[in-house]
Amino acid sequence: STVPEVIVANHMALPVFAISVVTDEGFHEELKPVSLQEIVNVAEKAEPKMTLILKELIALQ
Repeated sequence: STVPEVIVANHMALPVFAISVVTDEGFHEELKPVSLQEIVNVAEKAEPKMTLILKELIALQ
């Protein structure tokens, strides 16, 4: 889902930084339906760490 944006940014010679949170590992051996709420819960759990990472990167600029 990040790849198209990176391709366009590179085409425009824009610097790119991408960061992602894996909210559903989707192992083929153990596939099961995942609710939207489960995905939101994982994303919310990752939010404090992501915020810290981004603040630290911005502070370096």
